[in-house]
Amino acid sequence: GAAVQRFLGPLLCLWALRLPVGGGAAARGLDVASYRERVRAMFYHAYEHYLESAFPYDELRPLTCDGQDTWGSFSLTLIDALDTLLILGNVSEFQRVVNVLQEGVDFDIDVNASVFETNIRVVGGLLSAHLLSRKAGVEVEAGWPCSGPLLRMAEEAARKLLPAFQTPTGMPYGTVNLLHGVNPGETPVTCTAGIGTFIVEFATLSHLTGDPVFEDVARKALKALWKNRSDIGLVGNHIDVITAKWVAQDAGIGAGVDSYFEYLVKGAILLQDEELMSMFLEYNKAIKNYTKFDDWYLWVQMYKGTVSMPVFQSLEAYWPGLQSLIGDVDNAMRTFLNYYTVWKQFGGLPEFYNIPQGYTVDKREGYPLRPELIESAMYLYRATRDPTLLELGRDAVESIEKISKVDCGFATIKDLRDHRLDNRMESFFLAETIKYLYLLFDPDNFIHNDGSDFDVVVTPYGECVLSAGGYIFNTEAHPIDPAALHCCRKRKEEQWEVEDLMREFYSQKKTKKFTLKRAPDHGEGQNAKDPKDASSEKPGEKRNSKKSSHSLLSCPSQSFNSKLAVLGQVFLDNT
Repeated sequence: GAAVQRFLGPLLCLWALRLPVGGGAAARGLDVASYRERVRAMFYHAYEHYLESAFPYDELRPLTCDGQDTWGSFSLTLIDALDTLLILGNVSEFQRVVNVLQEGVDFDIDVNASVFETNIRVVGGLLSAHLLSRKAGVEVEAGWPCSGPLLRMAEEAARKLLPAFQTPTGMPYGTVNLLHGVNPGETPVTCTAGIGTFIVEFATLSHLTGDPVFEDVARKALKALWKNRSDIGLVGNHIDVITAKWVAQDAGIGAGVDSYFEYLVKGAILLQDEELMSMFLEYNKAIKNYTKFDDWYLWVQMYKGTVSMPVFQSLEAYWPGLQSLIGDVDNAMRTFLNYYTVWKQFGGLPEFYNIPQGYTVDKREGYPLRPELIESAMYLYRATRDPTLLELGRDAVESIEKISKVDCGFATIKDLRDHRLDNRMESFFLAETIKYLYLLFDPDNFIHNDGSDFDVVVTPYGECVLSAGGYIFNTEAHPIDPAALHCCRKRKEEQWEVEDLMREFYSQKKTKKFTLKRAPDHGEGQNAKDPKDASSEKPGEKRNSKKSSHSLLSCPSQSFNSKLAVLGQVFLDNT
C-alpha cells in the first residue's frame, strides 16, 4: 500500500528524470572524455573483427579469429550490438545492419534454443532497435512504432518461444526447438530467472502489436513463482515446471535467480504496476532478513534460511544498480564498494568468490567480461555523482585492455589468477559491458535524457511522445522507451483524449460559460470513478483509472485531461 505508492511515485520519477550532470569527475583528475574515446575504440576493435572473422556466426572466437554458433545461429553479436552502435552515434552502420538483419535472419530453423537467452538477446535486441530506428535515421513505415520490420522479427522470434509456456503451471520449459516446439523428453527443470525474465520484452510486444498473449504468459509465469515462494518468503534456484516442486533450494540474488528480481522492478516501472513492485518489496525484506550479512549477500536454504554457500558471484553485482532504482542508494553504495574491493584484488570479478576466505572458488576463477559491476556503477553515478564510480570504470577499461585484448578482439579471461584466456567473446560484451562503460563516461548521451528533449509522433491511434528519456534496460542492456507502450493502444478508453476534449471544449464554449476550478485530489470527490467504468466516461471528465491514479511526483503517461488535473486545474462546466 503506502510503501508501494512511495516507490512508484518520487523514486521512479528520479529514474525517469535523473539528476543534473556535474561534479565529481574533475575532483580527482579523471579525464572522462579520454576514457569515453577509449571505450569507443574498444567497441570497434571487437565489432570490426567480429564482422571480418565471425559473421554470420553468433560469436567471435578471438584467439583463432573465426566464429561459432552458440545460442541458435542468429548472427547474435550483430543483433546484440545494434543499439550500442546508435549509443556511440554511428547511424550509418545502424542502418546498414538493420538491412542485413532483415535479409539474413531466419527463425524457421531446426535449432534447440534457450528460451531465456533468445528472449533477452534476440527479442530484446530487435525491440530496442525497432524503437530506436527513427532516431537512427531509418525511414520508418507508416504506423511506426506500432509496425515495422524489426517489430515483426521480434514478434516472430517471441512466437517461437510460446510453446515453452504451455505447462500446467504456466512456468516455461528452458529450451524450445524453433521449428518443432518443445522436444519430447525435454527436462521440466528450469531456473527461476528462466521463468521470471520475460515481462519487459513480452509486455512491450503486447503493447506495440495489440496481441495480449505475450504479456499474459509472462505475468502468469511471474505469479507462479510468487505463489511457490517458501513460508519465509524466498524462492529457490531451479523448479520443476510441471509439478512446481523446487529441485534446487538455494536462495540468493545471483545466478539462476537474478533477473527475476530485476524484472519485477523494471516491469513495475515500465508498466506502472503496483502489484509487481509490491512483490519485489516483499522479496527484498526476506532477502535482507536471511541473506544479507555485512553488506554482502550469501546463499541460504529457501525454507530454513540457513547459510548454504558463503559465496559472492559476479552475476550478483547487478544488485546495487537495482537498489538504486528503488531509491535505496546508501545500501547500494555499501554493497557496491564491497564488490569493488574484489575487482581491485583481481582486476576483474571471478565467477565465484569465497567471502570468508577472501579468494576465488575452485573452477570458478574466470571473468568472461561480464557487465554487472559496471552496470551498477552507471546507475549509481547517475544517482550520486560519486567519483569512485568513475574510478571503477577507469579500472575496468585498464584491466580489460591489459588482460583481455588480443589481435582479433577481446577474449574471455579463463583464470584471473594467471590471466589465461579462453577462445570466446560473448555477445554481451558489446551489448552490455561496452554500452554501460560508454554511458558511464558520456553524461550527455541521449539515453540520459531528462525529458527536456522529445519527439512527437503521429500514429494511427493519435499523437504520442517518444525519446523523452526514462529508458528501461532489459537484462541484456537493450533500452526500451517506456513511452512507446502508450503509442499503439487499440481500446478506445485507453487512447489519449486530446482531440475529443478540445472538440467538446470548443463546441460547448459557444453556448456555455466555463471557469477554471481547482481539481480535487486523485481518488477524491465526485469525479473519482472505478476503473471498470472508464469506458463509460465522457471526454473531458476526470478519470481515476489505474493508468492515471498516481501522485504528483510519479511519471506515468497520462491522458490529456488527467494531466490537466495533475497540474492543478481542469475545465469544468460552471452550470
